[in-house]
Amino acid sequence: MAQEPLLEILPLRPFNFDLALRQQTFAPDDREITLQGGVTALRYGDFELRTAYQYFSIHTEEFSTDQHAVFLNPRWNNVLNLLDLTPSLPIGRVLRHVLFGPLEDRAIPYVGGLLGMVLSHEGGPGLFYGGQVGVRFPVAYGISLDLSLQFTEYDVTFNGESDRAQQWLFLTGIRY
Repeated sequence: MAQEPLLEILPLRPFNFDLALRQQTFAPDDREITLQGGVTALRYGDFELRTAYQYFSIHTEEFSTDQHAVFLNPRWNNVLNLLDLTPSLPIGRVLRHVLFGPLEDRAIPYVGGLLGMVLSHEGGPGLFYGGQVGVRFPVAYGISLDLSLQFTEYDVTFNGESDRAQQWLFLTGIRY
């Protein structure tokens, strides 16, 4: 008998912190830091809605800039289960085995969207949106390792000019 999903407000492991670092020594010589923190506001079955804050900083010898983003992050967990159409055709199960090997039963793959606003030190607020794919591995009761690839596009003002910026991030994080 299937269990009905429950609506959970601030569920177990509601907090997450992610980090992305890059140091480059040539063309250009720069350093980038991205810190991201969030809270899972609610969960209903495999759906969860998170709110997050992201700090992005880039420093070169010529300039430095800091940007802040606040956004909603709806996610669908166990997304590969949607591909198990019938018991005789377990496409999602085969993909789990290929992608995660012996950890296939522990992995929680997900897809998500991002929508919010970004503030830079030079300009006003701008639109921030994108998407992500990732996987979460529970490692102990209440603690998970989270790996994700995230694409965002956002409005930014830099050196007096406004335009849209695109960013790819590979984030490694802890949820507890």
